[in-house]
Amino acid sequence: MERRLAAIVAADIVGYSRLMEADEADTLARLKSTRENLIDPKIAAHKGRIVKLMGDGALIEFSSVVDAVGCAVEIQRTMAECNAELPKEKQLEFRIGVNLGDVIVEGKDIYGDGVNVAARLEGLAEPGGVLISGTAFDQVERKLDFEFEFLGEQKLKNIEKPVRLYRVGPRARAASGTVPTKRKRYIEWRRPAVAATALILIAGGVALWKVVGDGSGPPVEVASRERMALPLPDKPSIAVLPFTNISSDAGQEHFADGMTDDLITDLSKLSGLFVIARNSTFIYRGKPVKISQVAEELGVRYVLEGSVRRAGEQVRVNAQLIDALTGGHVWADRFDGKVADIFAVQDVFVAKIVEALKVNLTTTEKTEIARAKPDNIAAKEAFEEGWSLYLRYNAKDTAAAITSLKKATELDPEYGRAYAALALAFFRVVDSLWGKELGRDEPYFWWGAHDYVELAKKYPTPLSYTVEALRNVYQGLAEDARRNAGRAIALDPNDPEAHIATAWALTISGEPAEALNFVASAMRLNPTYPSHYVLARGLALFAMGDLKQAAEVFGDGVRRNPDATALFLPLSSVLAQLGRREEAGQMLLKFRPGADQKGLENLPDTYIFSFQWDYEHAGVRERLYDGLRIAALPLAITVTSLEAELETGNPFSQQYAAERLGWFGPAAAQAVPALVEALKVEYLRRDAIEALGKIGPPARAAIPALVALQNEALTGIHAKDALSKNQRQLIDPGRAPGISACGSTRTCCDVRSGAAGGGKETLDASSPPSQL
Repeated sequence: MERRLAAIVAADIVGYSRLMEADEADTLARLKSTRENLIDPKIAAHKGRIVKLMGDGALIEFSSVVDAVGCAVEIQRTMAECNAELPKEKQLEFRIGVNLGDVIVEGKDIYGDGVNVAARLEGLAEPGGVLISGTAFDQVERKLDFEFEFLGEQKLKNIEKPVRLYRVGPRARAASGTVPTKRKRYIEWRRPAVAATALILIAGGVALWKVVGDGSGPPVEVASRERMALPLPDKPSIAVLPFTNISSDAGQEHFADGMTDDLITDLSKLSGLFVIARNSTFIYRGKPVKISQVAEELGVRYVLEGSVRRAGEQVRVNAQLIDALTGGHVWADRFDGKVADIFAVQDVFVAKIVEALKVNLTTTEKTEIARAKPDNIAAKEAFEEGWSLYLRYNAKDTAAAITSLKKATELDPEYGRAYAALALAFFRVVDSLWGKELGRDEPYFWWGAHDYVELAKKYPTPLSYTVEALRNVYQGLAEDARRNAGRAIALDPNDPEAHIATAWALTISGEPAEALNFVASAMRLNPTYPSHYVLARGLALFAMGDLKQAAEVFGDGVRRNPDATALFLPLSSVLAQLGRREEAGQMLLKFRPGADQKGLENLPDTYIFSFQWDYEHAGVRERLYDGLRIAALPLAITVTSLEAELETGNPFSQQYAAERLGWFGPAAAQAVPALVEALKVEYLRRDAIEALGKIGPPARAAIPALVALQNEALTGIHAKDALSKNQRQLIDPGRAPGISACGSTRTCCDVRSGAAGGGKETLDASSPPSQL
């Protein structure tokens, strides 16, 4: 038998039976949500492995005792914060025991005294407490900045020798080395007046007082609900305009933009607010717009504007929040002080905006906002410069963005959001085939993106979960993509990119109808959305079989952005399948200008679309390529001409015809009798079978012949596959049940993710796209 030394964590819920008796459905839902959105991410962050779940409990294995104890303390601390906002009867309290001991390994399970001791400790732990064994304590005593209380030795059931017990003190702090130690800027989020007072003391004379504004902003006029381009959300809605740089140094633009970006990022984490994305508010940068115009164009009630003046290490910030429907000031503040205090000032601004709009700010949201900021101002400025360039969506600016983002990580090696942004930039180069333009082959960017995803995971942020979900989609790992995208939304419900990642996860796992809801949410949060939102929407429609609307969506996207190359091939495929082959061919030439006929026909075989569908729904991706193959054919080649070639041509041209008839899918229904006849010819059989499978339900007349071929040695498996495709399309032509997701963003919220059935055909990180 295999043995190893392991750190074991055993946990269970206090009063689980009572909670189940009071409200079984609610208890199960909250427990599932807590596991997915609180416990699982923390276990992953500390490199743990869930061995098994046992109703109200869990057994978890770590290779490091430091990670095991640090994870246990973090879970209990966050649960305490969540419980503080719930009535007693709704609270979930855990007891946790931690032990270091020898375990027996059997498959993925573990047994032995090492596990038994952890389970006994869990039973002795106080509600909300962590109890560890002497063997665990010996390893962490000088490595973790916690308080440990020795409780003596105790005889445990079925354990031969007494065990030393230690209780981890309630004032324990996060372990150095288990979580980023630099994210410690926590201020008290009580009344804003108290927070402001504390800030004054910390800053040593920083002035913070109410103002009515400095008169530098655009004139305020009342907005009209009737004139709004989009209906107002059912929660307070806000747009943060780019803060004006009024410094004598024009180079401080990035500092001002960073102030704006930070406020948008912080506010977007609040589940009680609807916050417009940066892309859509920065279109007003440097323009003399009216508040009412902004509100009506973006569909929001409140608009935040401000100005920044920086001179050396001194800075002045003015900010005012305006109710566009009344024209009145809801809140205004001014800050004069040191640049080093700017992050704390942002926290106070957010707290006051929250109070002014009467939004409930949860403890988890406060913590998430506070820990996301770097200490290094220069790193933040480098990130802001890179992020601004990345959002311009072109090769030259993406290259410049990579340089700035790398600088940010050099200045702050724990800058998780910068690593995630670098991964996004590298993936974009691969998707857009910009490698040679940037002086490198695409494999360099493909491998680099994976490296940066791994670095981002070490310092988790909402963006790191989004980029990890995107990588999962590239690999066809639909279930992982759904889970990571769900975490991103839970932490940042107003991030449109997290909604797009969720949409992709749903599309590749056979739920395109539900994916459209997430695309719609992303477009509402970012009304001036980029072209990859159009790609996500169009391919969801394509997966549903709605070719006509997919063509309209892709066509509008290309008209909106003529340089959106990512839309050219999907649009070409859809047009070809709608019979609009001449237009489809024109789109191929737009993608590959100057290509000859042979080059066009080779294009579908040399270009690989990045996103992978899971195994059960891989046929959607094949249909996309079949459309491209039709688009590349000379217009003289039709279903009728291929049917004739199948019946009278030479063997080579007959095989050619059978294969190409399959590309036309249901549109080749008239050729079914000829294909059935071709099944009798051995060298045509496989191509004819595959063509009948792609034709689908219109080929039902071929079912008896396909059934008869099921048991043949060489073609039987293909006949079974064709029958399976035929039956699946008869039952479900592409529209699968949807999943639901709540609007909450608390760590203990309920973000559901449906399970995709069947096997998966995946590409791991070692498999770059075939076009590379």
